[in-house]
Parts: sequence; C-alpha cells; structure tokens
Amino acid sequence: MARILITGAADGLGQLAARSLVDQGHQVVLHARHAERGRQALRSVPGAAHVIVGDLSDIAATKQVAHEANAWGPFEAVLHNAGVYDASLETIFAVNVIAPYVLTCLMQKPGRLIYLSSGMHLQGRARLEDFKRGRGRVSYSDSKLYVVMLCLAVARRWPEVYANAVDPGWVPTKMGGPGAPDDLQQGYETQAWLAVSHDHRVKVSGRYFYHLAESRCHPQAGDVRLQEKFLGLCEEITGVVFP
Repeated sequence: MARILITGAADGLGQLAARSLVDQGHQVVLHARHAERGRQALRSVPGAAHVIVGDLSDIAATKQVAHEANAWGPFEAVLHNAGVYDASLETIFAVNVIAPYVLTCLMQKPGRLIYLSSGMHLQGRARLEDFKRGRGRVSYSDSKLYVVMLCLAVARRWPEVYANAVDPGWVPTKMGGPGAPDDLQQGYETQAWLAVSHDHRVKVSGRYFYHLAESRCHPQAGDVRLQEKFLGLCEEITGVVFP
C-alpha cells in the first residue's frame, strides 16, 4: 500500500485519480481549496484517509498545506494535480506555477512526483520577465510550460526521485467542458499509473506522458539555463529555497 497526496482532489481529474487509487487499496490524502470543497472531496472519495484544506493561490496558505502534509508524510507519491484555467493571470501564476514549486520544496521528498501539465504548454513560451510584474502574470499555456520546466529541473536535481509530467488530454471535466474529445479515463489513469505502478515504463524521470505513453514536450522545458533562472525567480518571489 502506498501513501499518496493529491492536490486539487475535490473534483475533476484529481478526484477520479483519488477514487482509482483508493479502490486499489492505497492510502490517499486529498487536498481542497476550502473547507466546503474539502467536505465535498471526502464525500466523493469516501475511502480517503484525510483532506488538507488550503488556497493555493496564496503563498502563506500553500506553505501551511506543505506543513500539514508533512504530518502525514513522507508520501510514496505526490500528484500535483491542482490547476486553474478560467482565472486571472495572477491566479494562474500562483496556483499553476508557484504552488507546485513551494510544495515541492517544503514537503518531505517523496519517491515519485507527478506534475499535471497540458498539451497547451506546447503553445507556451518561457517569458520569465513576466515573473517580475506584480505577483506575476502568465497565460495558461505559459504556466503549463513552467510546470514541465519545474518537473525536469526536479528530475535533474533529485536523481533519486521519479519526477514526471502528464498531459491528461482535453478531457470532459468541468475545466475541459462537456464537448472535450479526449478519453477521460486515460487522463486520470495515467496519473494513478505513474504514482504506484511497478511497470518498468514508469520507473523513469524527467519524462512527459500522454495517455500511458511517453510524448514530446516543449524544448524550452529542458533548457538547464532557463530551469535555473526559473528556480531562482520562484525562490525570490516565495522566499523558499529549492533544497
């Protein structure tokens, strides 16, 4: 049995991955943005062990989520699933980029890290100067490029951890909309597979997966110079040093 944390588990892909992992007999700790969504998450995933509540658009709250998670850890796997699309550029930056950085840095190091990106990251550009504008203003596509960049930086710096990114596809969740054409099951199954499988295909690091198979990611994500600049800017914004 593995112990797993899933951020953004109140609905959508996070909730579906949580259900799948609970059904497989794993101990799953959920995360939700606020108390009501936390209660909703526990109702929707009745076998879950616990729910941690915290608004990932707020750096102080995100640090508290990491603190509470460490009381349950160390985890065998952490799924950085939380993300926003229909939100202000500042909120996209905070939730999609800064929160996974802070949680990665402050939580006890797990055996596996799974970062949820998007096929839209291929349209993104690493415009790191945007980090300097107020609290940061980045587009959704750019934010998901930075998620992959974070993942590949973690894989490079922490060779003992399996760190991989996932494109779940354009799937019919609340975020994706009812007309989304991709396979919802493969969207969440890929996260769960990377979290717990003993398949040799998941015992890799610094890879980008789409529907249970490796795929290509944006070439800027693998640029070590950009990765280091990205980590430095995240440290400057949050006051959190990458271990």
